[in-house]
Amino acid sequence: MPDNRDQPPRARATANSRATRRIELTMHKPWFAMYAAVRPTLVIAGRGQPTQWGLGTWQVPAEETVTIGVFLFNRVWRFGQAEFTLESRHAASLTYRAPALPFLPGRIHLDTEEHAPR
Repeated sequence: MPDNRDQPPRARATANSRATRRIELTMHKPWFAMYAAVRPTLVIAGRGQPTQWGLGTWQVPAEETVTIGVFLFNRVWRFGQAEFTLESRHAASLTYRAPALPFLPGRIHLDTEEHAPR
């Protein structure tokens, strides 16, 4: 790694930053579910963030493999957990489908041409 201590702080930050890319993640809640008032939590590379249902965009490292996880939490237990290992060669669009029952796992997958929303 090059020594950049003699550069101004802004140039050092740019030199040390990693390339990133944006991914789209669509969170689908079932039309009928045996739970209410539950929102998903997204975990990217071990860091959890509360999210909302629907379409969202997230920033991930461009050249690294990163684990994307989603789970639901209802103040008593976690459920609906699903994980996907996203590689740099994968498309930038994922879909999470929550389970209808609070003891089942969720599903997360890449959007392909036939599954992509129009």
